[in-house]
Amino acid sequence: MTAPRVLDLFAGPGGWSEGLRALGLRDVGIEIDPAACATRAAAGHLTIRADVAACPTAPLRGKVSGLIASPPCQTFSAAGLRAGNADMDLCHQGLDDIARGHDTRDALRDACMDPRSLLVVEPLRYALNLRPGWIALEEVPAVAPLFAHIAGILRGLGYSVWTGVLNAADFGVPQTRRRAFLLASLHRTATPPEPTHAKDPGPDTLFGPALAPWVSMAEALGWGATDRPVPTVTAGGGKSGGPEPFPTSARKALMDAQRRGSWVLRHSNRRNATVRRADEPAATLLFARASNDVSWHTDGSAGPESVRITVAEAAALQTFSTGYPFQGTKTRQFEQIGNAVPPLLASAALRPLFPAALEVAA
Repeated sequence: MTAPRVLDLFAGPGGWSEGLRALGLRDVGIEIDPAACATRAAAGHLTIRADVAACPTAPLRGKVSGLIASPPCQTFSAAGLRAGNADMDLCHQGLDDIARGHDTRDALRDACMDPRSLLVVEPLRYALNLRPGWIALEEVPAVAPLFAHIAGILRGLGYSVWTGVLNAADFGVPQTRRRAFLLASLHRTATPPEPTHAKDPGPDTLFGPALAPWVSMAEALGWGATDRPVPTVTAGGGKSGGPEPFPTSARKALMDAQRRGSWVLRHSNRRNATVRRADEPAATLLFARASNDVSWHTDGSAGPESVRITVAEAAALQTFSTGYPFQGTKTRQFEQIGNAVPPLLASAALRPLFPAALEVAA
């Protein structure tokens, strides 16, 4: 990094990177997972394979114009054990200690129920040491109190900061994924992105045209109203990624369901799983057990008349471009997709900061 660049912490397979690319910017990601690093390399994104928490920041001073971070959310996620809730006070203490110039991360990490919880303080460590022109953070909504804490610290350093929760469906993502965001800038007033879509857009008014309606799964996947194709009958695959034959009786049932237009996506194998029709956006895509957790059904029930979602379908619902080169086993590919920021949402969140980003990065 010889010139100021955007630094992406916990970069994953490239959700933020693709969002930046759409705005004419590139990042350098720090990521430890080898499969995600391989995906980033195949997609043409620069990556430093390293542990964000172990990286020294001194070599990066003066070289970072913008900072992006999506710390791992498993400990705070509703899909996990929520150990992060028990560790919340320790995370707040970590933020205060870093702001005062005291690095107590090792001691706090040992005290956490899940040491990954403390990763949420890493963006502040980088921000205080690097002083980028702008900052964008994303996490599950449960982390919002910690983002508010970070916002207070950044305001004391002269940053304009906005924090809040965004629904991805309001920005054209075919998924009602809700995430907390922090947007900060030294160069302009930080504001939330303006929604482009709505569940009930309403009519045009004197003040302008109505927003577009939410994008459905069927639209995102290119399924017509009457000619919706069966997603696949070999969608599950083994751990090595090979095809998994599907019973002839199930194939016939799915073809019948196609003609009736009754596809639904079931988001887990639990009894109270969220079920969405194909003409609706998906719920938040989570792949705790890879593709077994998310599957297409003919009637919303967990029965034999179903097929697992494919990597390509999951990637499309997360707004990755067609053919995005996810690497690793099928399980790791699903994990990467589920953990990534949808590129379309990343672009929307960054757009209010883009003039500042362009000015500083030029």
